[in-house]
Amino acid sequence: MEISRHCVVALTWTLRDTLGEVLDVLDEPVEFLVGGNDLLAAIEDALQGHEPGAQVQLHLEPEQAFGDYDEDLVFLEARSLFPKELEEGMTFDGSALPQGVSKDMPVDRFYTVTEIYPEHVVLDGNHPLAGIALRLALKVEAVREATEQEVGGGTTGSGFFKVQAVLPGNDTLH
Repeated sequence: MEISRHCVVALTWTLRDTLGEVLDVLDEPVEFLVGGNDLLAAIEDALQGHEPGAQVQLHLEPEQAFGDYDEDLVFLEARSLFPKELEEGMTFDGSALPQGVSKDMPVDRFYTVTEIYPEHVVLDGNHPLAGIALRLALKVEAVREATEQEVGGGTTGSGFFKVQAVLPGNDTLH
């Protein structure tokens, strides 16, 4: 089956920055809905017409991927508002931040703790890959028709391209 809109594609990949540093490796295939909310538009466009076994190399500029880095999404908040066991790298859903944080923080983002000071915490609402040009080596492992539920929901539920809340020690992107 050839990749087209409203099919499900199983992918593996290696994601690198432009210096060649490996940022993420997906060894086991993960399914994504083409024509939904699962993949970046540039990835969907590049996959069109390919079949299982195809290998696709992409270079994505920040505007094609996770956008430019926005310093207005970095906030300094009181340390006392956060749990005692707070660690750098922890992520908070913007809609579930502790009471008392800045009202300027958009609630439709995830915030990563980037620095912890005795009196303050730095929260960054940018995607971890914002402002970075990326090189993505994809392999199409399988293609199938999407179910009505997947098409209706706009996703297979993989969620890779949305930052997930992470626990300490989990530094993967998926």
